[in-house]
Amino acid sequence: MKVIIVSGPTATGKTDISIELARQFGGEVVNFDSLLLYKEITIGTAKPTSLEQGEIPHHMINVASISQPMNAAAYAKMALPIINQLHEKNKLVYLVGGSGFYLQALLQGMYDSPTTPKEISERSDKLYQELGINPFLEILAQHDPATLNRYHANDHYRVRRAVEHFWNTGTPLSEVRSKKDEENQSREQSNVHGWDVLHLHLDVPKEEHSEIIKNRTKKMLLSGLIREVQDLLGEGFTGNEKPLQSIGYKEVIDLERGLLKSEAECMERIIVSTRQLAKSQRTWFNRIQGKVSLHPILNKALVLDSVHKFIHL
Repeated sequence: MKVIIVSGPTATGKTDISIELARQFGGEVVNFDSLLLYKEITIGTAKPTSLEQGEIPHHMINVASISQPMNAAAYAKMALPIINQLHEKNKLVYLVGGSGFYLQALLQGMYDSPTTPKEISERSDKLYQELGINPFLEILAQHDPATLNRYHANDHYRVRRAVEHFWNTGTPLSEVRSKKDEENQSREQSNVHGWDVLHLHLDVPKEEHSEIIKNRTKKMLLSGLIREVQDLLGEGFTGNEKPLQSIGYKEVIDLERGLLKSEAECMERIIVSTRQLAKSQRTWFNRIQGKVSLHPILNKALVLDSVHKFIHL
């Protein structure tokens, strides 16, 4: 049962490479990018086009609503049966995305974290509504700096969950994660399912990547990202939904609310935040062993050759 992972920071050509691989070698794509799960958001997620999805079957795209965000555990629970069904049909599976935590949940399973009691959730909501994310960042800095270093400051959902875990258990979330990581490393296989995995990790030098991010951000705005957000707000979404606090959407919502002065300022904020996201994604994937790191353009022939050899082993 062969699985090809195509991972990498945002805007590194994962969609293009995976579609080209599927054209040449067959197979279907299973997404593990968290934002592509949501049916209401498209432009700011760089979602594969309808033509691309029509040519190559894609799974785990448009399977949830921003009104009911999906976490990594729910993602893995939904994606695993799809992968098993594809293997039963002798299909090659491409896991494609940049959300490392979702990939880990699928390959290794989730670490144990008890359900947050109602009183903890209410305490968290009250603090967040009154003072925003800063108190949560300060709590992690004091009690769980390893988790603070792991998460982007804009990832309010995970930052809050880490604090809620600490309040509930008295134990830093990083300790629970470390135990799970040690357990995973002790396994001979890279996953709990026994899949034969080839992990292709795409990345480009930072200066080149910065230019790609700048151009992609311009394209998103020209393609109607602001109108997409305006339509969502017009449909009754508040803008506080977790997916709408992601990069691109958060900045446009701030523009709509008058917190940013111009579209140019909005674009610059998106570019800076995307660079920061790419940095955190690099940090995540750098910890993963056994991957093949490649430039999506300069090493394209090597990508194709690696897959050809893997398939015919």
